[in-house]
Amino acid sequence: MFTIFLALITLVCFLLIIAVMVQNPKGGGLSSSLGGSQMLGGVQKTTDFLDKSTWTLGAALIILILLSSLSFPTMGGQSDSKVIDQTEKAAPAPAKPVEQPKK
Repeated sequence: MFTIFLALITLVCFLLIIAVMVQNPKGGGLSSSLGGSQMLGGVQKTTDFLDKSTWTLGAALIILILLSSLSFPTMGGQSDSKVIDQTEKAAPAPAKPVEQPKK
């Protein structure tokens, strides 16, 4: 289940990077290359679409991250990990410190 969330988070991050890189807050991004302020219909629609897609992708990213945290196993002291069990068996017990005789 976590793998599915990881794939979706990666896809949303990639799309969010593209949406942010295409737009420019000073009007020099995609909208200026399409004709600047002389074009009445297309430029404003492009800016609105990029703005809405950025907010939507950002919200989707936050929701996916919160949902992926629910797919983690609980950490209630129970350990089902084989790696931890093998490490505990392989590690020798700590030796008792030798007391020095008092002089």
